[in-house]
Amino acid sequence: MKFGISYSTPYYGVDPQKIVAFAQLAEECGFESIYLPEHIVLYPGAKVGTFEIPPALPYLDPLDCLSFIAATERILLGTGVLLLPYHHPVILAKRLATVDVLSGGRMRLLTVGLGALPGEAEAIGVDFATRGRRADEAIDVLRLLWAGGEEGVSHSGEFFTFTDLVSFPKPHQATHLPIHVGGSSRPAARRAGRLGNGYFPGGRPDPAQWDLVRATAAESGRDPDTLEYTRTATIDLSPERLADLTAEGVTRVVVSTSATSLDQQRKELTDFSHRFGL
Repeated sequence: MKFGISYSTPYYGVDPQKIVAFAQLAEECGFESIYLPEHIVLYPGAKVGTFEIPPALPYLDPLDCLSFIAATERILLGTGVLLLPYHHPVILAKRLATVDVLSGGRMRLLTVGLGALPGEAEAIGVDFATRGRRADEAIDVLRLLWAGGEEGVSHSGEFFTFTDLVSFPKPHQATHLPIHVGGSSRPAARRAGRLGNGYFPGGRPDPAQWDLVRATAAESGRDPDTLEYTRTATIDLSPERLADLTAEGVTRVVVSTSATSLDQQRKELTDFSHRFGL
């Protein structure tokens, strides 16, 4: 099992020294990866389900933040989740490759989602109803640009069209970056099976979702056994709960802590590390 840790700037703060210290602490404690969330804009009354999001929460740009903490030596960098339909893939391909190059090949846990706030899509000029198709095409464009050579690549789709584009630098010693798909819906599970390198539903999804991912991958001519399965948990995760997740096919657990002080975070991350022998 691999273990990641999430860092939520809305709750832990945006102090740059604290962000770096947290990332270094996670690395020292043996965590494989660190994840950051994304909201591009918020507004009064924005809700996810029945939860109303306080509009002044300070969400840092996850890629800029990950680039900043890439001064760590080993920990992999992830997003949970990047709102893919709200990014132009030509620009995003460059940004992701840049972070990967600067980190020595550690921008390897990109997790993308569709976004749940119609007002956020409207502010960016994206049709909320088409964001799923837009995300699918964006994944194709990212991979096309990363794999393309000096002769350039072309694409003509529903949302993006270009001719003979050349995008350098490439990801560090790779022709593409893994793309994990987030979301607990059946369409998200099918997207992960068709297009993803992994699935990260978050929360406590129906175990049948992973079966749907694997079945869709097989139907698409892909090997389901090559896909990673990531789930969330709290820092007090028990060995018994970990055994249950392992039995469900989970390959990575991303934990979070409610502690906001670095001293308390150090204690909780250290205890976790000792509990599971990281």
